[in-house]
Amino acid sequence: MGTTTAKLFEPMILRGLTIRNRIWMPAMDTYSADKLTGMPNLFHHQHYVSRAYGGFGMIVTEATAVSKEGLISPHDVGLWNDEQAQSWKMVTDGVHQAGGAIAVQLDHSGRKGSTGSFRDGYIDQSVPAADGGWQTTAPSPIAFGHYAQPRELTVDEIHTIVQDFGKSAALAVKAGFDAIQLHGAHGYLISQFLDPLTNRRTDEYGGSLRNRQRFLVELVDAVRASIPDTMPLIVRISATDWAENGWDLDQTINTARVLKVHGVDLMDVSSGGIVPDVTIPAKPGYQVSFAAAVRERADIPTTAVGLILDAKQAETILEHGEADAIEVGRLSLRDPYWPLRAAHELGLSADQAPYQPQYAAGAFR
Repeated sequence: MGTTTAKLFEPMILRGLTIRNRIWMPAMDTYSADKLTGMPNLFHHQHYVSRAYGGFGMIVTEATAVSKEGLISPHDVGLWNDEQAQSWKMVTDGVHQAGGAIAVQLDHSGRKGSTGSFRDGYIDQSVPAADGGWQTTAPSPIAFGHYAQPRELTVDEIHTIVQDFGKSAALAVKAGFDAIQLHGAHGYLISQFLDPLTNRRTDEYGGSLRNRQRFLVELVDAVRASIPDTMPLIVRISATDWAENGWDLDQTINTARVLKVHGVDLMDVSSGGIVPDVTIPAKPGYQVSFAAAVRERADIPTTAVGLILDAKQAETILEHGEADAIEVGRLSLRDPYWPLRAAHELGLSADQAPYQPQYAAGAFR
C-alpha cells in the first residue's frame, strides 16, 4: 500500500455528513425527463450512479424544480410530489451503494423558464404554449434577452414559492438525499431577486441589498425548518454577473455572511448567467479567486468550479486554501471515472483510491 497523501482525497465533514473525498460533480442540466412530468428516469439513475462508482465524493443533481412553473425546460426534473420522490429514491440508493453522497439542487427558473432544449428545439428561445410552454414569472417584468417577457410576482406568490421550496426539501429527505443545494446562481429566480439589474421592485423584496436578499433568506429558513438539523444546506451563487452596476463580489460576501447565520453550511461559488451576451474572461480556474474570497471574508466553506482541468490543478487549489472542495463538470461528463484517474495521477495507490470492489481489478497501477 502506498503512503502518498492528497488533499483532494481527504474526507470532508458538513454537519452530520461525511463525504469520502473533495471531488464534487456539480449540477448540469441534461433535459432528459419526460415532458412536463419532472420525473427522473433510468437515464438519471445511470448518469448519477455511474459517477458514484467512478469515485466522486458528492454528486449534485441538475436543477430540480420545486413546481411545474419552476422548470427551466419542459424536460427538466422536479421534486414537488411523492411520485417524483420515489423515483429519486432509486437514484439516491444507487449512489449510496456506490459509496457516494448526493445533494439535490432545488431551483425555480423565473424568467429563464419555458425555454427549449435538444428535446424540443427552440434552442435559446421561449417554448410556445402550443408546444408546452408557459407564462414565466420574475421579481420584475424584465425579459432575459429575446425570451418572452415574464409577469411580475405578487407578494402572495412569493410566499407560495417559499412554501414550495420547503415542501420540496421535505420530499428530498424522503427521497434519501444527503444534502440540499439552493440554486442562487446563473440568473434563475433566486439570482433574479438578488441582482439590481433584474429586481426593480419597490416593496420589501426590492431596493436595498437586505431587501433583495430577503427572498433567499426566507427560502433558507423554510428549507432549514423542513430538514433534519444534521443535513447540510448549500447555496450556489454567482459571485459576479460581469456587468456594470450589477451583482458583484462584495454583495456576494455580504450575502454569504447573512446565510451562514441562517444555517447555510457551504457556498458553491460560480459566476454569470443574469445578463445575456456578456463577455466572461473564461480561462483555467477563472472563478477560483471568488471562492477563495468568500471563504476568507465570510468565514464559510466553499467549493471552486470553472475550467478546473486536471488533478494537479485541483490539488493546488486545496493546498493553497482557496476552497474546501473542487467541482469538475465537463471532466465528469467526459469521464465518469475521473476521480480514479486523478488518484493515480496524484500518486495514490489503488488501495487509497475510491474503487468499489467490482472495479478493483481494473485499477490504475
